[in-house]
Amino acid sequence: MPRLLPLLCLYVALAALGAGATAAEKASPPNVLFLIADDLNCDLHCYGHPHVSTPNIDKLARRGVRFERAYCQFPLCGPSRASFLTGRRPDETKILTNPRAGRFSTDYTNSPNFREFIPETVTLPQLFRQQKYFVARVGKLFHYGVPGQIGTSGLDDVASWQYVVNPAGRDKAEENQVFTLTPGASYGGTLSWHAAEGTDLEQTDGLGATAAISLLEQHQDKPFFLAVGCFRPHTPYVAPKKYFDLYPVDQIELPRLSADDKKRIPAAAYASSKKEQDKMDDALRRECMQAYWAAISFMDAQVGRVVDALDRLGLADNTIIVMTSDHGYHMYEHGLWQKSSLFENSAHVPLIIVAPQQAGNGKPTQALAELVDLYPTLAELCGLQCPDYVDGKSQVPVLQDPTKSVREAAFTQVKRGNFQGYSIRTDRWRYTAWDDGAQGEQLFDMATDPGEMTNLAADPQHAQVVAKLRTQLQAYANQP
Repeated sequence: MPRLLPLLCLYVALAALGAGATAAEKASPPNVLFLIADDLNCDLHCYGHPHVSTPNIDKLARRGVRFERAYCQFPLCGPSRASFLTGRRPDETKILTNPRAGRFSTDYTNSPNFREFIPETVTLPQLFRQQKYFVARVGKLFHYGVPGQIGTSGLDDVASWQYVVNPAGRDKAEENQVFTLTPGASYGGTLSWHAAEGTDLEQTDGLGATAAISLLEQHQDKPFFLAVGCFRPHTPYVAPKKYFDLYPVDQIELPRLSADDKKRIPAAAYASSKKEQDKMDDALRRECMQAYWAAISFMDAQVGRVVDALDRLGLADNTIIVMTSDHGYHMYEHGLWQKSSLFENSAHVPLIIVAPQQAGNGKPTQALAELVDLYPTLAELCGLQCPDYVDGKSQVPVLQDPTKSVREAAFTQVKRGNFQGYSIRTDRWRYTAWDDGAQGEQLFDMATDPGEMTNLAADPQHAQVVAKLRTQLQAYANQP
């Protein structure tokens, strides 16, 4: 018996090692569910909007970290998506405009693609694909012409995905019923809307949610990176009528305009305005806001369907959920509509990250964040090596402790003809320089003037603040 004891101990030790190896083999890397809306601003209940109903996004905010101060790097679909999906700033991707095509044309063959300028870049989904994740896209992630390219792959990046779904629903089939300010022009380029008959499931985003649920069911037993790109609330604002009924037009209040807003100075700050929008009366403005909010609530319902499926399948404990938008959006703030300004409404984006076992879950944070931060954040959470050239910073420390911050400023830029505007957002200030100040400067105290009503750039009392922020902004704009 004494001679057998060492052998017995060795057997027990080897058995324990084997059990440990089996447990390690069974441990699955975190999944990623990446949810992104198109042209969604922070008109959400969980961001403090008093009227807009977004119960499903609100639930995500309660179970994750809600970033109160997250910003896009370019307030336009194509440049923004090229930026955060590569983790590189717009001046690196060289994508500074949206591609152009006619109303009924889907020919974007001459449009620039980021791979023309940074061909070896590994995109965020591509990084996961290289690590043997199942990587799929449903709907719009890289740029689509909306609604013209709905049902196609748009200007997709083929290397990024293993599987794609391009839904096209009743909203696409019934475009002839859409009301638009510019008959005969693109529905996606100006204010357009339609209160649709039928159900959620018939709409493009309804079909997209159904496809996403199916992919979750099919691939629940392997690590996945599933990106679900909603087309709403991008114009045309199409949603079933029940969502329009949530927002009676006689109860909608219009934003107040400042003296600068009425004079539109500096001119570059207001250059995103369109002639047909300036001819709207207040009644039509309220109808437009009703339609936009209806499209938000409809999109929120589809997000809820996908997240509910994730929970039903028992995947939530090992799945990171991101909910965001490509940029902000104006609903007549500063007398502007849509995107492409450098005011807060256009640069500010909703961002919610639900990461299992993070101490910050269920709490908001005032930490500044940029959309380029998504790449290194998701890489770190999943234990993946982030490429050295990525411009963002991981927000994992903030997910662990929402009182912390990893950056002192967030930057947004936009192109105006032959010059650019750059804006810096700090804890207290927003400073914007157009053509390095030659076309105007703006300084807003966001602590006391969150609506950006009073431009302090020319106030001698704030000269030192302007000088400091101008230096920071020039360093950003001129970095190699």
